[in-house]
Amino acid sequence: MFRRVVRASKFRHVFGQAVKNDQCYDDIRVSRVTWDSSFCAVNPKFVAIIIEASGGGAFLVLPLLKTGRIDKAYPTVCGHTGPVLDIDWCPHNDHVIASGSEDCTVMVWQIPENGLVTPLAEPVVVLEGHSKRVGIVTWHPTARNVLMSAGCDNLIIIWNVGTGEAMIQLEDMHPDVIFSACWSRNGALICTACKDKKIRVIDPRKEKIVAEKDKAHDGARPMRAIFLADGNIFTTGFSRMSERQLALWNPKSMEEPISVHELDTSNGVLLPFYDADTNVVYLCGKGDSSIRYFEITDEAPFVHYLNTFSSKEPQRGMGYMPKRGLDVNKCEIARFYKLHERKCEPIIMTVPRKSDLFQDDLYPDTAGPDCTIEAEDWFEGKNGEPILISLKNGYVPGKNRDLKVVKKSNVLEGKPAKKAENTSPAQSKASPQPSTQNEGKLEELLREVKSLRDLVTLQDRRIAKLEDQISKVAI
Repeated sequence: MFRRVVRASKFRHVFGQAVKNDQCYDDIRVSRVTWDSSFCAVNPKFVAIIIEASGGGAFLVLPLLKTGRIDKAYPTVCGHTGPVLDIDWCPHNDHVIASGSEDCTVMVWQIPENGLVTPLAEPVVVLEGHSKRVGIVTWHPTARNVLMSAGCDNLIIIWNVGTGEAMIQLEDMHPDVIFSACWSRNGALICTACKDKKIRVIDPRKEKIVAEKDKAHDGARPMRAIFLADGNIFTTGFSRMSERQLALWNPKSMEEPISVHELDTSNGVLLPFYDADTNVVYLCGKGDSSIRYFEITDEAPFVHYLNTFSSKEPQRGMGYMPKRGLDVNKCEIARFYKLHERKCEPIIMTVPRKSDLFQDDLYPDTAGPDCTIEAEDWFEGKNGEPILISLKNGYVPGKNRDLKVVKKSNVLEGKPAKKAENTSPAQSKASPQPSTQNEGKLEELLREVKSLRDLVTLQDRRIAKLEDQISKVAI
């Protein structure tokens, strides 16, 4: 149905291309856990991949340039006691990542400047509040240190990571499992898709449902819902006949969709990835071997099919690079990190252009890495639009962009991050010193952590050695 209409669009000729084998990340045991998240998160510095791990949950964090075969003994982020279900990079600090797990906790990690050298088992903060596994974690787009998590206890919690506090708990809104949760562009609202077949638009600070639609998609399989830049909502789901569908909704009148389309009869959940600058949505089906992309406009039929990238291998998950991590000199408008069973393969989407000059129609100003407001301001009711940056000369990450996202002192003392940042060096020197007794306890804890780290490293080596022996025996 989409293919019959030929319309003028600068994205009509977008084509996808997988990189060569030596630019892939090989020999990675991608997680087999049965959960419909993307299993991969990417930013301009690192790619993070949820992997199989014995005796707990772990994920790999690799510098983007560390391609090729990944050693079995490569250090992992391994603090969870159950499988990791979802990961998300902080949009305001490329070294901070959050993870949700079957162990009912959310953990926030600080990754060293050049990646991991030893296994990272100690998060900067553990956020405890869910009574069942945590399947969704997502950072606020414009406020510093604000994180949303959703669990299989049908509960959404919004955290102030700087203090380790659960500030908002949205209970009794969802009677069943939450399939997806997404912030609006300025983070004032969230939209959720639930197993009860309802799409809900929620004002989290007022703790009330602003709009909802029952049976947005009639099928029983999982739905996904995301906010678009203009405030409309894009959903993917299944019809009663198990056909995959996509639909566009106006939250101000959700009785009927603006547009709804059937795609095919595959049973993989469609994960939508949205580019707010170009209004292009990329759909990646779990278990599919293709990425379809659509342009959303104000003219009927509103959702316009552009093209499909197809390959031979099915995808187990997918990572999506933020716009500031793309190569503007090659007219790259999207980059995906496709998870296979044993590797991660980057796929580059390009608009063919003859000129080598910067194509400003392809790259309008995009959301940069700076937050607009502090966590405390957001919880008090303020909103802030994303701070935009130009990509004309390429994105250069700031050298000292340490946003003090999570300081242990903040978490332990229960002080908001904002106050800690506003203190002058003179004031911080004058702060009271911990007592000798506390110092002794701290030293003891540090010794214990060091011995545990050493033990984990030794066990990792032993496991790798045993795996090698088993593989030789199998041959």
